[in-house]
Amino acid sequence: MIKAVIVEDENLIARELQNKIAAVAPDVQVTEVLPSLKTAKKWFMQNAEPDLLFMDIQLSDGVSFELFDHFQLNCPVIFTTAYDEYAIRAFKVNGVDYLLKPVDTDELRSAVDKCRKLLENKAAPPVHIRELMHVLQHPQSSSPLYKEKFIVSIRNNWIPVNTRDIACFMRDNLNYIYTFNGEKYILDYATLEEVEELLDPRVFYRANRQSIIHADAIQSVKPHENQKLTITLKAPLKIEMDISREKAPAFKKWFDR
Repeated sequence: MIKAVIVEDENLIARELQNKIAAVAPDVQVTEVLPSLKTAKKWFMQNAEPDLLFMDIQLSDGVSFELFDHFQLNCPVIFTTAYDEYAIRAFKVNGVDYLLKPVDTDELRSAVDKCRKLLENKAAPPVHIRELMHVLQHPQSSSPLYKEKFIVSIRNNWIPVNTRDIACFMRDNLNYIYTFNGEKYILDYATLEEVEELLDPRVFYRANRQSIIHADAIQSVKPHENQKLTITLKAPLKIEMDISREKAPAFKKWFDR
């Protein structure tokens, strides 16, 4: 039996992760759920490290990487994150993996399988946590660099649109750019997934399959009884878009930072 610990400050996300782990990896037993950096520090002072560690990166009282400043942890780590996923992608190797929230079941199974093989071979994780910390704390020095402008075509002319001026990207048969002042342009990209990889995830959020929004474009967020959210963008756009119940906790953490 593989003993695992989850470090996650959102109760709903922690419960869902536990359920998914139980479904895809019955040999993994979650022994503790630690809801804060303070709680985690206290727990690791009193207990031996687990076989496997699931860690949210941004906690309510700090960054989970601080644990590695205080404790010598050598177990495989699977990071869970709502953003900064592109910086972490460079470290997606044995022993250090990441899962983008909401956690996909197949990706979870693959990550656990990777760590299980590492444990069976008794191999040390090949990536140093401090290197990963450096990448996330100094994103300007990491790759990829985020796109500063997009080129759109108007009457056979190419026009640059600065990324900082874009309020949202929307999919409606074609992909469109909407600027803060209400302008709308066709974007020559096949999918929003391609666009998403070019954007700073601290600034832009993938609200749903049809939209990516800029944090400064949000006027209000309305919660519903079914735990879904409705976002209204600022004038002159005043566009409304929904965020699913599953993505709502991750969005709240991204927005409230």
